[in-house]
Amino acid sequence: QEHMFEPFFTTKEAGKGTGLGLPAVYGIVKQNNGFINVYSESGRGTAVRIYLPRAHGTSRNTAGESGALTKKTGRRLSILLVEDNRDMRKMVAQTLEQIGHSVTAADRPEEAAAAADRMERLDLLVTDVVMPGMNGRQLSRQLEGKNPGLKTLFMSGYTANVIVHHGILDEGVHFIQKPFSLQEAADALEEIFASPAFDDS
Repeated sequence: QEHMFEPFFTTKEAGKGTGLGLPAVYGIVKQNNGFINVYSESGRGTAVRIYLPRAHGTSRNTAGESGALTKKTGRRLSILLVEDNRDMRKMVAQTLEQIGHSVTAADRPEEAAAAADRMERLDLLVTDVVMPGMNGRQLSRQLEGKNPGLKTLFMSGYTANVIVHHGILDEGVHFIQKPFSLQEAADALEEIFASPAFDDS
């Protein structure tokens, strides 16, 4: 129990778990000024309780927010999204579509590779860092072989320095921490495609 929120700690067999699920939950709760308690009794079960501060005021109009975001990349991008968590995949796809881009989603690297072969154009790979079978870095390198100049945005529920520390990603790669807002997604894409070498035709 004392190790359950540590990155890459898992009780599952090799290849069956990444050990990033609960650390991602912990990171999200802490980012929102909350806290998480775990209660467990042998033979009785486990309860996980998350406490978040109450929100005050009116909610923002996310449709208005997305409409106010400029397409800073200069064109509608064709994006391949790879995320093995269904709910997170749906949320990220909706976020990218709300800022004006076309998204093809896959739940695992093998499906992503097949989807990439079917796409007429592939501008950007947005991929989870740690996935069963193949990590995001390996997938990126595989797709770069068939799509020279392909850009990649890596994402994880844990922080970039933890991912780099464990040797999965190199320093300086494009990275965004999940969950992220419309504005954070737009800023990340602007950073990636800000190069004058990007063909806007």
